[in-house]
Amino acid sequence: MKDLPASGPRHVAIIMDGNGRWAQALGRPRLYGHQAGAKRVREIVAACPELGVKYLTIFAFSTENWKRTQAEVSGLMTLFRRYITKEARELRDNGIRVRFIGDRIKLDDKLVQLMDELELMTADNDLVHLTVALNYGGRDEVARATKRLARDVKAGKLDPEAVNAETLARYLDTYVLPDPDLVIRTSGEARISNFLLWQSAYAEYEFIDTLWPDFTAEIFAGIIGNYGKRERRFGAVAG
Repeated sequence: MKDLPASGPRHVAIIMDGNGRWAQALGRPRLYGHQAGAKRVREIVAACPELGVKYLTIFAFSTENWKRTQAEVSGLMTLFRRYITKEARELRDNGIRVRFIGDRIKLDDKLVQLMDELELMTADNDLVHLTVALNYGGRDEVARATKRLARDVKAGKLDPEAVNAETLARYLDTYVLPDPDLVIRTSGEARISNFLLWQSAYAEYEFIDTLWPDFTAEIFAGIIGNYGKRERRFGAVAG
């Protein structure tokens, strides 16, 4: 792979879009595209260490995705269970730490059990931190965080006058993770779809036409390389 800048992104978040359109273009059902997309996740995770990416967060299923057909939702949930079962040992052995963010209340018990087990199984790993956003929405996350914060205020554990942006951030699903440096969305859509709204306030964005099942490690490396050419000022004036 090409030489990469030392100032590359430490945390990359990806909106993995285009699975359904990829499958339909081949005359196949949408779930076929999701299966292909799941295989692509393995390649991108494997590429992270060489690219200097320590944290990778992927958007697997949003709080809005329940609006899809029952057949597609059911198929996705089955795919998630199979993926975790199949990949768990390899993720552990390859030094990948896995976390899940999102509201687990609507997920079935078997899937939640598998998620819990995978998090525990990989808890000591530190090569790459893979975070999977499952039944996740940025607004929903902030609402749930606010509820937890309010409960602590009511219980006398937190002074309301001391609440600031840093306080609320500690109640988010991602409280143990650094904010993303770079957010990538595949498939040609130029919107963020309620993904990491709070955390991505100063992230760089890359919208590309490539559909997720066609998103290779080489394309990923090219985006990482281009990131080093950007000047991140976080609201300040360039020097």
